[in-house]
Amino acid sequence: MDGTLLDEYGNVPPETFELIHALREKGIHFVASSGRRYDTLRWMFEPVAHEIDYVASLGTQVYADDVVLDREVFSTAAIKKLFEFSQEFDCVHLVVYDRDHTYLLDDYSAFVRELDKDLPNAERVFDPPSPDVSIIKAAVCCDTRVKSMDMAMILERELGERFSFMPSGDTWIDVVPRGVNKATGLEQIRQYYGFKRDEILAFGDSMNDYAMLRYAGTAVVMENARYALKQIASRVIGSNTTQAVQAEMKKMLESLQ
Repeated sequence: MDGTLLDEYGNVPPETFELIHALREKGIHFVASSGRRYDTLRWMFEPVAHEIDYVASLGTQVYADDVVLDREVFSTAAIKKLFEFSQEFDCVHLVVYDRDHTYLLDDYSAFVRELDKDLPNAERVFDPPSPDVSIIKAAVCCDTRVKSMDMAMILERELGERFSFMPSGDTWIDVVPRGVNKATGLEQIRQYYGFKRDEILAFGDSMNDYAMLRYAGTAVVMENARYALKQIASRVIGSNTTQAVQAEMKKMLESLQ
């Protein structure tokens, strides 16, 4: 989303909705794949919310035809382990989410707000939520004393049997249950509709897109993407600020005329 489909202000360019609708009429499914939660994505794509599918929260929420295909929930024991480890470092700050709320395991001032880390309905807590709360997303915010890449390596070393850790920008590290990612979400949507992997085209720019880009038959990477992603790309296009994804969508439609 950020750095790929959205403009430099974090908005969906209005023409995107018309393109999605036109592609849908031609039998091409549009999947919004993001670290954002499902409800947030539906709000962002409100004009076409019922016409698209979703791999939300980095693969823990998967929807097709407005039907939930999967919802991966973090175990209470795993979140407790992550919390206890984060307590050993004063430079990292843990946040966990259920469908409607954000639970900050530190003071609000410790967290850096970014486009996809808006911390809606934030609540300061001093311990992880109880087992009756279904945690669908987790993230770690790093302060200026440590690089997110360095901290991700440490977290992977200590807790890699339970989680995968994916740096998101300079400050944040996305956390997902081991074996869950955008690619696993796309696989469930692929099975639901019955199309082939080589019929999937994916756009991406950040490291949490890596598994999805590797999975897709065609991997289209943005000019502003991480260098490593460009190495695995089927092709590299322009940047999100020039609406390069929308230009590619227009080309698809023209090819179908």
